[in-house]
Amino acid sequence: MALFFLQTPKMLTRKIKLWDINAHITCRLCNGYLIDATTVTECLHTFCRSCLVKYLEENNTCPTCRIVIHQSHPLQYIGHDRTMQDIVYKLVPGLQEAEMRKQRDFYHKLGMEVPGDIKGETCSAKQHLDSHRNGETKADESTNKETSEEKQEEDNDYHRSDEQVSICLECNSSKLRGLKRKWIRCSAQATVLHLKKFIAKKLNLSSFNELDILCNEEILGKDHTLKFVVVTRWRFKKAPLLLHYRPKMDLL
Repeated sequence: MALFFLQTPKMLTRKIKLWDINAHITCRLCNGYLIDATTVTECLHTFCRSCLVKYLEENNTCPTCRIVIHQSHPLQYIGHDRTMQDIVYKLVPGLQEAEMRKQRDFYHKLGMEVPGDIKGETCSAKQHLDSHRNGETKADESTNKETSEEKQEEDNDYHRSDEQVSICLECNSSKLRGLKRKWIRCSAQATVLHLKKFIAKKLNLSSFNELDILCNEEILGKDHTLKFVVVTRWRFKKAPLLLHYRPKMDLL
């Protein structure tokens, strides 16, 4: 059982068992630790993304408090909670490394290339574990390492190493014109909001909020990443991912 130490102003420490905080870092739907933590914007309850998406295919209420998320489009009102996921990975020993290994094995089993972001997270997790095992806790070493990493980040082109998604952007409204270049390729971590801003800029619209983007005739939430859209709505279809845009329609 993992133990954690909390410091008080008087420099006293108190041991806390991981079991005592499990209720705050586990998914109510699968009872496992949060993976790809996703929060309901209406009530702020958090679940694993895959668990929540599967649940919302047949329901429109929060699994915890039963509040109605949205009558017809609940998936538009959930968002990735990166802060919560970082906390879970830091509190639960070996969880991030195990999850990255599962994802890597999944892609190998399908005969697919492992996405760049999974490779990167796996390397980061391994380096993090190795540093603890080797006792690298000196302040000057940490400072030098951070400086080196910052310089390396400046030199790297993350758009080339990220998993990429090919997209075709089609207009399905007579009120808007089509894009001259409707075929684009971008990072899988880009969101629907990024696409809205891109289209609004190309069409000289006053605001990106005037647009809806759809996949399979379903309006996409602005916080959905393209990877999430591909996995949930285009998994068994060939590239490119076909998306349509139109003037925003208010949902009743």
